[in-house]
Amino acid sequence: MQITITARHFELTKAIRDYVESSCLKLKKYFDHIITIHVTLALENNRNICELSMHAGKFSLQSEAEEMDMYLSIDNALDKLEAQIKKLKDRVTDHQKRALKEQFENFSHASDIVVNRANKERRTVKTKRVVTEPLDIQEAIDKMEEGKDNFFIFRNIETDRINVLVKKDEENYKLFEP
Repeated sequence: MQITITARHFELTKAIRDYVESSCLKLKKYFDHIITIHVTLALENNRNICELSMHAGKFSLQSEAEEMDMYLSIDNALDKLEAQIKKLKDRVTDHQKRALKEQFENFSHASDIVVNRANKERRTVKTKRVVTEPLDIQEAIDKMEEGKDNFFIFRNIETDRINVLVKKDEENYKLFEP
């Protein structure tokens, strides 16, 4: 992580430089892909202004604070940037969890169901989640012929209801409309 400090209208002291660098290094615990941080410190009409600009991968964050004390303005600007980093990190991790959840929605799973408690007879029910596409009957037949299944579940465009198309033999199909 590269930290660049610019001072406007005042002389940058070693104490302020060390304080800025140590404070910026604390941001690394929230987000470890930080490439550069540019800190601009300015003194204008007895107001101390701190502007922070951070680049991390494809993200760019900025914050600004204005106080009567330079150390306080640095702290406030870093607090604002820290809040932005936390929000960004939450958004990225939520998006990744949602993508994983959507990826596993289409997988099938099996469940054991007890049919008769007396002799403990069990049957396995295989559940498969299917995303239905809006198609007409001819398009559904064409799609089913592309696949290897003997049935195809789709949303009929004409009725806007879910239908099941079953292949009886090479030339005949059966359409179930609920």
